[in-house]
Amino acid sequence: MYKQSFEKLRTYVEEQEYKGWDPYDGLNSRLFQAMPFVKNSRLMRLVWIQFFKKSPMNFRGLTRVEKAYNPKGLGLFLSGYCKLYQFDRTQEVRSRIRFLSDKLLELQSKNWSGPCWGYNFDWQARAFFQPKGTPSVVVTTYVGSALLDAYEILGDQKLLETAINIKDFILKDLNRTYDGNGDFCFSYSPLDETQVYNASLLGSRMLSRIYHYTKDKEVIACAKQSVQYCINHQNEDGSWSYGNLHYHRWIDNFHTGFNLEALSEYRKYAQDSSFDQQIQIGLDYYLKNFFSEDGTPKYYTNSVYPIDIHCPAQLPITLRSLNVLEQNKELVDRVLNWTISNLQDESGYFYFQSGKRGKNKIPYIRWAQAWMFLALSNYLAITLKTPEYEKENYDNEFAG
Repeated sequence: MYKQSFEKLRTYVEEQEYKGWDPYDGLNSRLFQAMPFVKNSRLMRLVWIQFFKKSPMNFRGLTRVEKAYNPKGLGLFLSGYCKLYQFDRTQEVRSRIRFLSDKLLELQSKNWSGPCWGYNFDWQARAFFQPKGTPSVVVTTYVGSALLDAYEILGDQKLLETAINIKDFILKDLNRTYDGNGDFCFSYSPLDETQVYNASLLGSRMLSRIYHYTKDKEVIACAKQSVQYCINHQNEDGSWSYGNLHYHRWIDNFHTGFNLEALSEYRKYAQDSSFDQQIQIGLDYYLKNFFSEDGTPKYYTNSVYPIDIHCPAQLPITLRSLNVLEQNKELVDRVLNWTISNLQDESGYFYFQSGKRGKNKIPYIRWAQAWMFLALSNYLAITLKTPEYEKENYDNEFAG
């Protein structure tokens, strides 16, 4: 079932050539951009984005929002193909890895201290405004991790050098908020000073993976300070709020998964077991609070709706990172079965959200397709990667 679901999704995204719409791309509307008195208003930018995000009807064609490459989406697809290569070692998969790697190198944001990437749209959040291409630690670290995944398959030194130099963006361009102990939180981007825990932990994850190659002590020291800051803000029950601002106090499914994945990757690459207890209580909270008995993924601890595709997608990714996917396979199977049955279209793509009154079926390329591509490839890499399967694919690749 999962292999069939994955192949349908893969066919869809390859036919789309990895281009598509995003829940937050409303400001790319040519109609909106043609109205200066509207586009220069913070309030109107917020209203316009939220209208596009929450509407189950897709007005992007009418308002001339074009499909485009999203660097984070490309990074997720690239990591997915690298997982796919573990059980499908064909030249076709290698060529996809090469194409996506080259495209990401091409789409770098310019004039910063190190390689970095941002979204392909203007983005107005409550806390800040980010013009198109503004690099963020979130986009950059997903791209950087993907480039390292590709390097480990292709052996291209340019991919390794680019990923290693991301440390200069993280350490020099991001702002820091310190606590009384000298630990700090990385900002989301160079243009804000927000304290968002998953963003800072993703920065630590990237730095620790860079350290794995360079053994740079400054890099790993900064990574640990950021981890410690976020651990200091973990709640006693193992959960995290999204961030420090008063309107960032919610606790949700997939950001909790991000935190645990980032902590697990930090532990692996830094070879630092200092935070094992906090990771375990965080994992216990995650598994206990965000998934119903029938496999329905909950968005918040106290609310199922809106059921968002990000929530089931993050589960196998997080559990595989923590090396506990196989021992939680029954839960993962329930969640993936529910997701495929309820949120995958016959044409292969996955829906954005399901609410009490219906489903939002807009085929967002990053938010839904890229995440489910990575989720299913992670799952299949565990379940299909057998010595017999590997030998069959090796023989097929090199037979001629």
